Amino acid sequence: MARIDLRGDALPEGSALRDLLPRADFDVQAALEKVRPICEAVHHRGDAALIDYAEKFDGVRLESVRVPARALAEALEQLDPAVRAALEESIRRARLVHREQRRAAHTTQVAPGGSVTEKWVPVERVGLYAPGGRSVYPSSVIMNVVPAQEAGVGSIALASPAQADFGGLPHPTILAACALLGVDEVYAAGGATAVAMFAHGTESCPPANMVTGPGNIWVAAAKRYFTGKIGIDTEAGPTEIAILADETADPVHVASDLISQAEHDPLAAAVLVTDSVELAEAVEKELEPQVAATKHIEDRIVPALSGRQSAIVLVDGVDEGLRVVDAYGAEHLEIQTADAAAVADRVKNAGAIFVGAWAPVSLGDYCAGSNHVLPTGGCACHSSGLSVQSFLRGIHIVDYTRDALAEVAHHVVTLAEAEDLPAHGAAIKARFGWKVPESK
Repeated sequence: MARIDLRGDALPEGSALRDLLPRADFDVQAALEKVRPICEAVHHRGDAALIDYAEKFDGVRLESVRVPARALAEALEQLDPAVRAALEESIRRARLVHREQRRAAHTTQVAPGGSVTEKWVPVERVGLYAPGGRSVYPSSVIMNVVPAQEAGVGSIALASPAQADFGGLPHPTILAACALLGVDEVYAAGGATAVAMFAHGTESCPPANMVTGPGNIWVAAAKRYFTGKIGIDTEAGPTEIAILADETADPVHVASDLISQAEHDPLAAAVLVTDSVELAEAVEKELEPQVAATKHIEDRIVPALSGRQSAIVLVDGVDEGLRVVDAYGAEHLEIQTADAAAVADRVKNAGAIFVGAWAPVSLGDYCAGSNHVLPTGGCACHSSGLSVQSFLRGIHIVDYTRDALAEVAHHVVTLAEAEDLPAHGAAIKARFGWKVPESK
């Protein structure tokens, strides 16, 4: 891994500090032009386009885009019992956390006779995406479906790429996870074609109000293409981990956690921020045998750890380290320092924070109860991970009596005139015989 030494001089502020930190090349704008014709083809040709693109990109000619109900049932029947038990526990814990996120309607009495109520209403239909490229992600099915269900979404559909090895169906573990969750509307569609299917609708799939779920650059580009037509969660980029650690951290743990994210993708980012040169050296030493002992070495882990997006960043102390990780805004941030909980409490920008030696990111990927669909690429400074709130809309209900409006009418008219919008004021005057009531 490369080293970036930020010791000695005062750290720069804002974007100047961000520019010093490693980040993967991820040009969604360039990819946008390549997905545009795909999205337009799905719009005009519907299922036929989806079938053609599955043959082109996935190497399989589909008879139907929608997965038959029997395939879902069979996938669950044939699921390894240990995997089923693990998925069921992941679902149980995710439900515990996400059920607590649902907001209740709240009414504020602004004045006698005048109130504003905010009620929360779920989107009517969502399209959820579960990737199926280098790896299979039944965990992403859980992380998308559970918050949508707990939000009360009435219509939930899920798409995952067709797999030639499974007769054009999505991976059977994906199908089994859908069956466990009670999701019976599943489509064999991947990448930009899946997003376009949900955005436009086809003969098989009604259009959705919102699309969520992680994916590659083509998924991110398609989400950008349809922003404004449908709701999206985020333009997710390559996964990333940042670890803020001091001399108390165990280099074996740190190295294993860096590798765990690197195995996702050659563009995955693994960043260690530390004030301990000794720890940095111990981690570098530990990486070699751990990498050699694992899988996906040459195609993912080595390119990820040696890429420009990964580095060991040396700082003068934990305070400076906090400034660095806040500037970086990691998708996953581990705190492995003395008094880790107190340090974690000071973090401002992160998708999710993992506190101490016994809360690795892998736990959050599967069974912590938290959601692993998180902002990447520094977007944690303004965006949140997927939650029940992602699927809810706040609607204000304004309820005023005649007397309550009369009390504030003169202010409304004054502000309307100040903005040169006299008809706004006239709408108030019309209710009182064109004479503004005097304030009491």
